[in-house]
Amino acid sequence: MAQSRNRRIGVAVLAAGLATFALLYAPQPVLPLLSAEYHLGPAAVSYAVSAATITLALAVLPMAALSEVVGRRPMMLGSVFAAVLIGLLLPLAPDFASLIALRAVQGVAVAGLPAVAMAYMAEEIGVSGLGAVMGLYVAGNTTGGMSGRLLAGVVGDVADWRYGLLAVAVLAALCAVAMAVLMPSSRAQVRQPMRLGSLFAGMRGATRDSGLYGPYAVAFLGMASTVAVYNVISFRLIAEPFLLTPGIAAMVFLGYLFGGAASATAGRLADRVGRPLVLLAALGVAVVGTLMTLPDNLFAVLPGIALLSAGFFAAHAVASSWIGARAVPESRAQASGVYLLAYYLGSSFGASVGGWAYGAGGWTPVALVNCGWLALAGLVVFRGRAAGRSVRRSEPAPASPATAR
Repeated sequence: MAQSRNRRIGVAVLAAGLATFALLYAPQPVLPLLSAEYHLGPAAVSYAVSAATITLALAVLPMAALSEVVGRRPMMLGSVFAAVLIGLLLPLAPDFASLIALRAVQGVAVAGLPAVAMAYMAEEIGVSGLGAVMGLYVAGNTTGGMSGRLLAGVVGDVADWRYGLLAVAVLAALCAVAMAVLMPSSRAQVRQPMRLGSLFAGMRGATRDSGLYGPYAVAFLGMASTVAVYNVISFRLIAEPFLLTPGIAAMVFLGYLFGGAASATAGRLADRVGRPLVLLAALGVAVVGTLMTLPDNLFAVLPGIALLSAGFFAAHAVASSWIGARAVPESRAQASGVYLLAYYLGSSFGASVGGWAYGAGGWTPVALVNCGWLALAGLVVFRGRAAGRSVRRSEPAPASPATAR
């Protein structure tokens, strides 16, 4: 009975992750089409992505606190269905300003899922079965982020960007229905009034522990570098000398597959040799991948994108587990929330700066700025490695909810 219930929870959170993260990044591959229609440069049109990620970042902590009052399951269901509804409205936006406003609201809606998914799974399943179900949730996030981009890019190229976004919204709606049917009601959570005192105490613990600064830097700067690349790579690939169609250029998002494979490998390796060393190695791989994209040669650019994805998502997986292992229990939820905040603020920052850099000087400034961000993240990890060593390797490390791609 318990095993059947856990399977239902696993499939439900997989569907929820697929729905929300398909919606979150769906505009990314159609940015060149939006740019052509609204006569905007890469920097300005990138707000179609960053408007949602920045409001998501700002809403994560309030949504987590609100779930204590309204309940985990209602929060997640409301989040997913609200995000789907806004996704269905996006193709009807009469102008770019309306599109940005809808995306900003959609970011707030999406925030309800990552803010509480980890807590729901931990409460309903327990530590013994959490790893397998968390794996399904991560798979949903990664698959959703990739499939949303691919579907929007291919359909947008064949028809129009509006049909591309509509196709993603329909896919997300089907996943939302599956989530609603499968997700059991919470049996473990005891709803309680919001206590600001304990929330602030947890936040102090999450922000004053220097051993957590390395993971936070990886979240912000690593995600900034990845989103900056993926936001403008389509502009580069449809221009000379490549001259790919937008649909073919969207295939570059298959690079996320390498990120998923590298994440699992990095997590196991970190348990054996330590998190700081694996984090630094992963960031180094991301730098090498970024430098490989500099020549105007697809046989260098595509492997470079794959290496960048593998390096960042490996670092992201290790940094996420570092949060769970390092933070004290009373600050663990807030530390995960701060990690998510850094992660999505980095996404917004990278989208804006990457678009500006590409518009100002083409691909080379984007690549060099990215290398600088990754090197800075590595420096913070290196300086904080002594604090990181105090984490007991034998302590079980629950995964962070910050696994959205």
